[in-house]
Amino acid sequence: MFKIKRQDLREKSYAEAMHYMDNAKETLRKAGKDDNFYSSKKYVRSACGIAYCGVLIALDAYLELKGVEMPKKKRRSISFYTQNIAQLDKKLLQYLDSVYDTLHLSGYYDGNRSARVIAAGFDHAYQIINKIKPIAT
Repeated sequence: MFKIKRQDLREKSYAEAMHYMDNAKETLRKAGKDDNFYSSKKYVRSACGIAYCGVLIALDAYLELKGVEMPKKKRRSISFYTQNIAQLDKKLLQYLDSVYDTLHLSGYYDGNRSARVIAAGFDHAYQIINKIKPIAT
């Protein structure tokens, strides 16, 4: 992949993933907080789903930048991501496992309202997204 095209992919994907994260944070604010728990399960679930989508955008770009052949179908399984990332970056795989468990399963599906759990998921999501952060030129 040409250097300019790679930089374009980084910039566009990073901007889109960060846009998702900004939307997720805004949605999470609507959940309201009482001590260490969010008040609204509905907004927590929404925010976690939005953040997880941002992570998937970053992972797609990361894998493409690493030369992984992407399947034609748009919806990829978690096993596709874990198998490919396990071969490339063990630390990134740990973040992915955490984000999948925390944001996708616990936050989105189960509606876990623990502010600490959700914050950890968001922190790890940013770690993944920063893997494609554009290089300053």
